[in-house]
Amino acid sequence: MRRFLLGLAIVGGAHAARAQPPADPEALRHSVEQLRSIVGRWNVETEYLDDDGSVARAVRGTYDFTWVILDRVISGKSEIPELQQVAGILFYVNTAKRIIEMVSVGGDGRLWVMTGPLGGEARTTPPFATAGGGSAQLRFTRFNVTSDLFESRMEYTEDGGQTWKPGNHQTFRRAPSPAP
Repeated sequence: MRRFLLGLAIVGGAHAARAQPPADPEALRHSVEQLRSIVGRWNVETEYLDDDGSVARAVRGTYDFTWVILDRVISGKSEIPELQQVAGILFYVNTAKRIIEMVSVGGDGRLWVMTGPLGGEARTTPPFATAGGGSAQLRFTRFNVTSDLFESRMEYTEDGGQTWKPGNHQTFRRAPSPAP
């Protein structure tokens, strides 16, 4: 039994030696700050865009984010009453893979995974099959970030990322704190 455990320790040690070096501290700091900055309640306007960038429809909703694991995992809920949409969200930092990732699932049961590098503001989905038999991918980019406001742009591609078309534009405004 001791030889077996010693063998496991040696194999484990060899595996650890091949592990990736630690994440860039500045990129990790930026990603943790992204999580910290979104904790709370947000009033959100979502503009769904036509291919030319014009607004096809605008709706209002809320997003609520709270810590699950401090500086690593946030859970959230998105609600858009006008569309009768509710979605659950996990937003997290994975230092081992050097990524920041968000997953979302709504009432339709479809799980969306959006992944980006630590320190970045853009996240993409893996390619997925379209209703027409093709393949598409989504890209989400956060920008114009302040303590009480930020914007998000969703774009999509159907040609493997050669061209990106507008999907939606969201403006997140921090909701006022409720009176005590």
